[in-house]
Amino acid sequence: MEKKKDTKRDIQVRLRRIEGQVKGIEKMMENEVCCKDILVQVAAVRAAINKVGALILQNYAKNCMASDEETTHEHKIEELVSTLTMFMK
Repeated sequence: MEKKKDTKRDIQVRLRRIEGQVKGIEKMMENEVCCKDILVQVAAVRAAINKVGALILQNYAKNCMASDEETTHEHKIEELVSTLTMFMK
């Protein structure tokens, strides 16, 4: 149970950091900072969001899918593939 709380806390901290990065990009736009510098920050936000998504997918696979004992193994795999496909778009 403690591991689940740690994961949730980690995700929340990362999301707050991303929020700060986005606000920083807004200020950069207001201050008319060089587009290249802004794009570097956009790429950093994108990478951070992908990491958060990966952590949530990992949590989903370990906790949400594993605890659903009524669903068949094949159905769980299909559900995981569907979720991964949606995330990758």
